[in-house]
Amino acid sequence: MTLQYQLKEGNYHLYDLSTPASRVTGEHRLRLKSETVAIAFEASTGALREHGSPMRIHSWANNTRRRLRASGALDKANDIVVVSGPLPVDEINKCLEIDGYCRDMFTRLHDLPHGKRIQRADSAKQHTTH
Repeated sequence: MTLQYQLKEGNYHLYDLSTPASRVTGEHRLRLKSETVAIAFEASTGALREHGSPMRIHSWANNTRRRLRASGALDKANDIVVVSGPLPVDEINKCLEIDGYCRDMFTRLHDLPHGKRIQRADSAKQHTTH
């Protein structure tokens, strides 16, 4: 399954690119629509574990950490990191495509621009006429 996030009308849309595009809309199957996105990954390896709506991902991470701690795997439990908010779409998609990219993104998180403002700035440039 090939997944890709796009920012449309102020919301993150997750599309399944492995599905055929609709004959009517030309878009692939929509799997998620959310105001913000959360990404859960392993801090030590940068491996992506889960992504999607923040409420679901934070819940998944808390439950997974609880189970790992109960089984005595404290290091693994403490290795799970969740990043959420209006992240740049290209950074989110790189996390989906490139193994270990989440860790790299996390180290640059403080320098990343607000994800929703990037799209608006780009579209504003396109609509300007001279």
